[in-house]
Amino acid sequence: MHSTMKSMLRDHPADALAFGAPGRSWMTYGGLRDLSREVADALHAMGIGSGDRVTIVLPNGPEMAAAFVTIAQVATTAPLNPAYREEEYDFYLSDLNAKALVVAEGEEGPAVAAATKAGMSIVRLCVPEGAAAGYFSLQSEASGAADTRAPEADDVALILHTSGTTSRPKIVPLSQANVAASAQHVGASLDLSPADRCLNVMPLFHIHGLIAAVTASLAAGASIWCAPGFDALRFFGWMKDAQPTWYTAVPTMHQAILTRAPRNAEVVAQGRLRFLRSSSASLPAQVMRALEETFAAPVIEGYGMTEAAHQMASNPLGAGRQKPGSVGVPAGPMVRIAHEAEDHLMEGTGEVVISGPNVTPGYEGNAEANAKSFFEAEGHRWFRTGDQGAFDAEGYLHLTGRLKEIINRGGEKISPLEVDGVLMDHPAVAQVVTFALPHPKLGEEVAAAVVLREGQEASAQDIRDFAATRMADFKVPRRVIVMEEIPKGATGKMQRIGLAEKLGLVEGA
Repeated sequence: MHSTMKSMLRDHPADALAFGAPGRSWMTYGGLRDLSREVADALHAMGIGSGDRVTIVLPNGPEMAAAFVTIAQVATTAPLNPAYREEEYDFYLSDLNAKALVVAEGEEGPAVAAATKAGMSIVRLCVPEGAAAGYFSLQSEASGAADTRAPEADDVALILHTSGTTSRPKIVPLSQANVAASAQHVGASLDLSPADRCLNVMPLFHIHGLIAAVTASLAAGASIWCAPGFDALRFFGWMKDAQPTWYTAVPTMHQAILTRAPRNAEVVAQGRLRFLRSSSASLPAQVMRALEETFAAPVIEGYGMTEAAHQMASNPLGAGRQKPGSVGVPAGPMVRIAHEAEDHLMEGTGEVVISGPNVTPGYEGNAEANAKSFFEAEGHRWFRTGDQGAFDAEGYLHLTGRLKEIINRGGEKISPLEVDGVLMDHPAVAQVVTFALPHPKLGEEVAAAVVLREGQEASAQDIRDFAATRMADFKVPRRVIVMEEIPKGATGKMQRIGLAEKLGLVEGA
């Protein structure tokens, strides 16, 4: 078993293909190892080494994939969403205590503005004309002494934030060993080999794309064809060019692909997909069946989360072994059910808990969250996922819902309290409660009920426009309901759960 990013790349033949992209020549594993050495030399010269944190804000594509893989062999990577506003970068960069920001050559957007204010080094990623997919050089005015020791298994490879139910997102550090273990778990579940090729359409600032598509493929010596993001109109053209054996996506992407499939029947017929994978949100059984019929390949639904370095459970490969509506069987860590309030394991329906080599050692600088999230039982340390579920008689896990109130908008997790905090900054707003509104395609959409200050006026659109200047688009409430009073529970607390129904916003409610 490999225990670091570097060791995962060591054994593959130099001429085997690693990264591809539209209109680009392939980067080989030999080329990727050479790039890894060049990146290490460049970062060390800039005073960046083991233990230093490097934030990466790049568009989707082979450079983002290669930057993550190569920088993680030198320092700690912290990819962030390129769609964030400056205020969001201010928060994340200070919270991460990052030393440098990697951005594309010529980029002068909000990430650069926030990093400049924070006094961080700006590192420019430059792609030479005609370079192989994923090749780049790094340039910066920074210099200094660096710890040139190669990261070991327990060193942090990747840091991501998760939105908890508290307004402050939690920092999830994932060690080299966590990332390596999860990549190998995914590879084993999907029986990945050097003959496989993944078409990546997942965002690479998210655990799903970073681990399932990129790192798992590299651990198996397989190739990854990196699309510049997801685009249903271009998907079948990419499929024709890339000739993938699989792709991984969230349910909303699969649904968009399905709607375009009939007019691309020839590409589908000529394709060589061995399977399709779905994760990050629940896949409706109807969609799973339609995908299987369309592509004549099994659909493997997986269950992942950031704290597990992605994968926890997966439907098995093989004809007829996938269960629609189930996230499959444990696929890496041990997966059990625990009592939701007491620290012990149990049978039946309860909170899903995990223990294994892919599980984060704990949230950074958050003793309270760690005390709530981890417990010892039966000789193992268990992590509480916050999801409720149960195993069926055949050992397949079925999730029954989230215990907490996080809004899951097509796989993007949004903290209602974070949205509350922004809307409360509006001068006319006295009270706000952000909640999930059911949505036919995304699963959930963001909504907010607002009470205005006495004598103040603001329309729903005014409040939405205000929010749009302060947070990424996916977090902005699609519905804002201005009310005289927000319904409260018996203890006087405003209740998010069930609020959509209470307000008559759900059909049939």
